Amino acid sequence: MEEASASVIAPPISGVIDPPRIAPVDQAERITALDTLRGFALLGILLMNIVGFGLYVSSYDNPTVAGGATGPNLAVWTVMHVLAEGKMRCLFSMVFGASVILLTQRVDRTGEGADIYYRRTLWLMAFGIVHAYLLWYGDILYPYGLCGLALYPFRKMSARGLLTVGFLLVIISGAAFVNNGYARRTIILNGRAAVQASAEGKKLTPEQQEAKTSYENWMKRVQPSAEEIEKDAKRWRGNPWEVIKARAALVNRFNAISYYAPDNWDIWSMMFIGMGLMKLGILGGERSYRFYAALVAIGYGIGIPLNSYTAWLIIKSNFDPPVHEFANSTYDLGRLSIALGHLGMIMILCKAGALRWLMSRLGAIGQMAFSNYILQSVICAFLFTGYGFALYGRLQRYQLYYVVAAIWVLQLLLSPIWLRHFRFGPLEWGWRSLTYWRRQPMRWPQEMRTSTY
Repeated sequence: MEEASASVIAPPISGVIDPPRIAPVDQAERITALDTLRGFALLGILLMNIVGFGLYVSSYDNPTVAGGATGPNLAVWTVMHVLAEGKMRCLFSMVFGASVILLTQRVDRTGEGADIYYRRTLWLMAFGIVHAYLLWYGDILYPYGLCGLALYPFRKMSARGLLTVGFLLVIISGAAFVNNGYARRTIILNGRAAVQASAEGKKLTPEQQEAKTSYENWMKRVQPSAEEIEKDAKRWRGNPWEVIKARAALVNRFNAISYYAPDNWDIWSMMFIGMGLMKLGILGGERSYRFYAALVAIGYGIGIPLNSYTAWLIIKSNFDPPVHEFANSTYDLGRLSIALGHLGMIMILCKAGALRWLMSRLGAIGQMAFSNYILQSVICAFLFTGYGFALYGRLQRYQLYYVVAAIWVLQLLLSPIWLRHFRFGPLEWGWRSLTYWRRQPMRWPQEMRTSTY
């Protein structure tokens, strides 16, 4: 979630030389461009998470289910499909991969690298479990920690090797989407045939009965009836215990996937690419304007036409699931291209000192990304569920983005103010203290409280 690098502090002068103490990265050592990119990605993630907070789960991909699929609602879905869906998570995963390199390069010098790394990762998973069950079923902390467990042995691999692994996983993931498309089409065709046979009074074979059951269960999830949507809404608008039970059902389903399933290839691929890009200096803003301009041109030049075409295919099919699955064969290429375009744009703005008022605030959000991520969940859970205003299912898709804008403004205002007084966000402080197994100093000295941000 953050650039959790560690600095080595020289041992005190004494008769016995103590081992070096490990502490979180100092403010002066932070990579401003990376913080800014992280803040940009975090705000962008809310563009998609808000749909899961406010509408029925399958409407995330299919606006015909809930929230509206015409006019401004369809326009919003299209823009998000082209520029945001998966792209911001892609950036966030790459930044997480970069943080692995920054952390391990420092702590490995002390001989405690594995200890620090795995303690940090396991605590992230613990935070994620609590977050998922109490606030947001779409939590990324737990899967990031779960995938992060596998990254440590690769920390010394060359940038070329890391990028090769990452891009191979992108290719395999694309193949998995194609396979899913064929599998989904088979389920639909066989299921519809079995339903038709049953309606005609024919006795179904065990295979037909299984196809019918699979198809009907799948349809309940992806194309629920109005009664099922209302029943779902009542659960989310109910008392806190009902809300937790509704959320737990989704969390259990998501967390039950195999460790090596394609859902995790999505995360691993971008983490490996982020590790490679960090070693090449790309995520640290170390490359030239020309390099980043080329990244913008190539990234947007590939991603915008490609994602626009898949959006057109999906809309033309009226959001037919098999069509959507086949269109997703280019998902990783499309999202990675746009993410690299976003990356190049942010790096150019940081290097040029342009929009300094905005970039500095994005940097503050990125520096306390963990706290801001959880804050987004707290606000949305309070607004949309029975924890508070119970607005779940009451807003159209485009109206959800009024909430997004309000949260963005709040975080852009509060994050720099907080960092004038404190070294870390509140959850960053807790995570770091648990990672280094030592309580970290929280407040800035008085003379430094007006100089930060």
